[in-house]
Amino acid sequence: MINTAILTISDKGSKGKREDLSGPQIIEFLTEFDGEKKYYDIIPDEVEIIKNSLIKLSKRKDIDLILTTGGTGLAKRDVTPEATRAIMEKEVPGIVEMIRRETAKITKKAALSRAKAVIKNDTLIINLPGSPKAVIECLEIIKDILPHGIQILKGEVTQHS
Repeated sequence: MINTAILTISDKGSKGKREDLSGPQIIEFLTEFDGEKKYYDIIPDEVEIIKNSLIKLSKRKDIDLILTTGGTGLAKRDVTPEATRAIMEKEVPGIVEMIRRETAKITKKAALSRAKAVIKNDTLIINLPGSPKAVIECLEIIKDILPHGIQILKGEVTQHS
């Protein structure tokens, strides 16, 4: 079981002015890779709030994976990658490289993503886009590698098992 936290990054969503469609899509998709929702929240596009949330969640022993949705594009308020990079201990570039490569086959706009995948406190953090459709496309691409990655982080298997 992969204990997962979902953080939707949205100014309007955090104020109740827009329904979060991506977070619930992620929650529904968790069964595809033996994931279980342990935490879900909607927070504004503010670097310090994102950083604090990621740090707090990564310290929890009952969370293995944090999936963020939103704030990865080119808009001024899109700061999720900056907040994620600021708290990282290790970067895991292959995850987002694979996502960009494969989703570019669906839409060339995938190249505009600035998403990050990092490790903090033995927790894997992956930034996903804010679109419900794009979130599922991204998760489809990585669902088969997530369990092995989490097992490595937990020390349950070695890199080459």
